Amino acid sequence: MKLSRIILTGQSLLTLALGLISLTSLTSTTLAASPRSPDETVECEILVIGGGLAGAAAAYEGVLAGRTVCLTEITDWVGGQVSSQGTSALDERPTQRSRLFYPRGYLELRQRIERKYRKLNPGDCWVSQSCFLPSDAHKLLFDILQDATKRGKGTLKWFPSTVVKELEFNSTGQQIEGAIAIEHKPVEGTSPLNTFTLSQTIEDWYQYEDSSRFEKTILRFVPQQNSPQGNFPNWYVIDATETGEIIALADVPYRLGIDPRSHLEPSSSSASGDPYCTQGFTYTFAMEQTEEPQTHQMPSFYPQYQPYYSYELERLADFEGVFTYRRIFSSRKGKPIRWGVTAPVPGDISMQNWTWGNDYRPGTSADNLVYTREQLQALGQLEPGGWMGGLRTEALRRGEENALGYFYWLVAGTTDSQLGDGVKQPHPNHRYLSGLDSPMGTVHGLSKYPYMREGRRIIGRPYYGYPEGFTIWEIDIARRDYRDDYYQQLLSPPTYRSLWRALAGLKTVSVIKEDIPPAEITRRTRSTIYPDSVGIGHYAIDFHPCMTLSPPEAPGNTERQGERVPQSIKDRALAYPFQIPLRAMIPQKIDNMLVAGKIIANSHIAAAAYRVHSFEWSSGAAAGITAAFALETGTFPYQLVDELPRREEQLQALRRRLEANGNPTVFPNTSIFNQSWDDWK
Repeated sequence: MKLSRIILTGQSLLTLALGLISLTSLTSTTLAASPRSPDETVECEILVIGGGLAGAAAAYEGVLAGRTVCLTEITDWVGGQVSSQGTSALDERPTQRSRLFYPRGYLELRQRIERKYRKLNPGDCWVSQSCFLPSDAHKLLFDILQDATKRGKGTLKWFPSTVVKELEFNSTGQQIEGAIAIEHKPVEGTSPLNTFTLSQTIEDWYQYEDSSRFEKTILRFVPQQNSPQGNFPNWYVIDATETGEIIALADVPYRLGIDPRSHLEPSSSSASGDPYCTQGFTYTFAMEQTEEPQTHQMPSFYPQYQPYYSYELERLADFEGVFTYRRIFSSRKGKPIRWGVTAPVPGDISMQNWTWGNDYRPGTSADNLVYTREQLQALGQLEPGGWMGGLRTEALRRGEENALGYFYWLVAGTTDSQLGDGVKQPHPNHRYLSGLDSPMGTVHGLSKYPYMREGRRIIGRPYYGYPEGFTIWEIDIARRDYRDDYYQQLLSPPTYRSLWRALAGLKTVSVIKEDIPPAEITRRTRSTIYPDSVGIGHYAIDFHPCMTLSPPEAPGNTERQGERVPQSIKDRALAYPFQIPLRAMIPQKIDNMLVAGKIIANSHIAAAAYRVHSFEWSSGAAAGITAAFALETGTFPYQLVDELPRREEQLQALRRRLEANGNPTVFPNTSIFNQSWDDWK
């Protein structure tokens, strides 16, 4: 495979470093000038905002249903995790993978990967059964969307390099009637897209006015002018962004960060909650093994981040293991090594995504990436025309530097913050891959957008059993041993009793009525089963916790205490196969909006499992089909679930359509009477 490279070693890496530090003069408090009249009005039946896997899945099902779908994306690639975020290693669990029990579009993506490379795992990685090049993922996924458009006779309107700036509401504020967006392209004669890092450009993208770098086109998305359906809208808006941009812009109720400890979230690391501590974000990059040693000059900022880097655990203190962990391309086989794969050889390419490496993990009000509502209000981003994306640009910049420093640590570093001296050795026979035709598709070599593990999460509407708003909680999915002394010491006696009553399953009523003590209660061995399930997922509760102090790279800094449940607890990170209830996708206040991806109504701990590739696709597919169904039937999504737990006939019709279209809503043998879920690994 031939790749053009700008080798960021020596002076070129230093030049990029200086560029990261010398950002534009914009600040997070900069407000945009009043917009000129829109340059173009675009009609849609379904407006999907965010072109990650959830957004792609929503668009896929929307066009297959024959609808006109507008799909916007902040970068110029579709696919999110697998492409623009560079995390092109599919996170899957063994049982679900062995049965290939996935939504039809996700299966098609896997099949096309295998067809292109003649193998599902062209990288011969060991973290997954499929590791591949992010640049290829964008091409494959875009082809899938184009083919689906032809098969379904729908219309796909694709708007890359586009951000949503403002929303327009009807007189009651309950329906979105329009969305103002800004599409950018480079000024003629200047550097092409993806020359500069996200931190250097994102604030420019949210400005209405042209700049020295970018020409802007102002778009106004409006409903397609079909025949009116009474009070029902002619379109639906789906927020499939990585951080919950639209739920923040629309100012619907949402959570951020750690939830307060309760019987529903018993492993929470905070009694009162903490909105600033979200999971770490990661700028991924690709590196190639070479025949000859390369010259690597230390970037000027490296000493600032060097105290953070580590292999993390003794069993992982192996450079070959780290390289092959997410190896995304391997042209020929090396000798077998202990990781169950072959040793790297010159020409092999690895994508790096490492907790004590290029993860950046801020967790205080001084450095958090995703602004809280209070911070947004203080910055003026909730004022008309004030929206600037809702992210701290300085955190993005530091994340970029941290990632570049991690590459230098891998090839030249000799320290290890967790394992001490003598563990880390230099490995100079590697080069950093960059350039517009490199795996990440950027001149600087970092992913176009960071891999986001957690963003804002809606609070669903109040329903029976959920008076404070629907939420998927830790105990709805976790397999943890809650009899461990850890929980008896962490929780108050009333909270511990409530926890076990909630875990009693079918016997909950008798347990409460007879006041059975926790020690005598047999817990259910499955996840919560929802009558409104519209999708599925399965993954471990996998944490990349925020750090205790600011900045994250401070010498001697530690992960936030309590974020990782102690190793001694049985099945501490495992989860049962879980469902995606429709109630988790319906925000408060707005009737013609759905959410998909990691921003659905789930808790901080549940979100650690509800964030991986197949889940994102399943939730997006459900959103696309639900929107098409609502348009067809003249029914608001909330009306499909507002009488639960009573039987809802139209909800059942929607679920039948999902299943008939190859989008599972339940795992095999799902039943409230089936307690044999331990077999799902």
